[in-house]
Amino acid sequence: MLDDLVRELVGDRAGEWDLAGELPEDVLEELGKRGLLCAQVPVEHGGLGMSSLANGEFTAFVGSLCSSLRSVMTSQGMAAWTIQRLADAPQRREFLPRLAAGARAAVAFSEPGAGSDLSGIGTRVRIEGDHAVLDGHKTWTTAAHYADLLLVVARHGDAGAVVVVPADAPGVTVERVADPLGCRAAGHAHLTFDDVRVPVSHVLAGGGQPLPMLVTTALAYGRMSVAWGCVGILRACLAAVTGHAAVREQFGTPLANHQLVAAHIADLLVAERTATLVCERASELWDAGSPESVVATVLAKHVGATRAAEAASTAVQVLASAGARDGHVVARAYRDAKLMEIIEGTNEISLLVLADHAMRASR
Repeated sequence: MLDDLVRELVGDRAGEWDLAGELPEDVLEELGKRGLLCAQVPVEHGGLGMSSLANGEFTAFVGSLCSSLRSVMTSQGMAAWTIQRLADAPQRREFLPRLAAGARAAVAFSEPGAGSDLSGIGTRVRIEGDHAVLDGHKTWTTAAHYADLLLVVARHGDAGAVVVVPADAPGVTVERVADPLGCRAAGHAHLTFDDVRVPVSHVLAGGGQPLPMLVTTALAYGRMSVAWGCVGILRACLAAVTGHAAVREQFGTPLANHQLVAAHIADLLVAERTATLVCERASELWDAGSPESVVATVLAKHVGATRAAEAASTAVQVLASAGARDGHVVARAYRDAKLMEIIEGTNEISLLVLADHAMRASR
């Protein structure tokens, strides 16, 4: 039923949205009010209470249609997960029902001087009486263009804090990223906070947490969602290639009958199946609350992103001029998948985490 709803809302318009760099308000509104932008919010807070596995498959389906829309879902889910894990009970009661009912949120990590090394974060929050005051800059914040609320990771004294900031608060400037390479309609934006004042109750759990813990908490959900989104990209590429190879003829026979093209098709299938199985395993561990889910999630994101980028390149190769135009599903996949190798931890960061895990396990 959910797939049918999204299929009806998206149709064949994802290419248009990609070219325009904008998602329709009615689509975001409909998915938001149904709780589908953050479907893992617990039922007691007004959400759907989906498991990671069920939400993962739904995320993959959305990703197979439109990576920009899936990116907004990832952002919303990260915000909800961060609140669920870091906020105190009154804050969860205040913010989670709003997100489950359709208020949109984005999580702001990266800064001009802090990308993979988020210890370089310079945005700061200080407490003045009943208010928290925020100053700083954030870059490439996904979905910030559409957001009602911004969850800002900042320094708080010698530690860190996550501050919930209304996007329309005085002192907040949201500037769209011009012409992003991929996920063009995902609403990426640069943010400036100039003496922004919010109630002190908007500092999750009062702040003072270690910065690495804050970042890792939010990134865990983001990595899982991106991994499943990459499964969607792989499925879209596989469908496009098999559909094309079945009808496009060269040298008097369909492309699929040529051995080298058949090898490409097989590689796409292997990539899709591999990424799906790794994501399923990670989600099962997540749902079980296993400590192994941490590394499994990094592995899923790395496998999904690298396989999606390779597969998208293969898909463009097979479709050739038929897919080499802006807006086409494999052209979008080619650009979108490359960003998946960068966001929520670059390939290189993922490899460092996985290597460290391997060394620890060998002792």
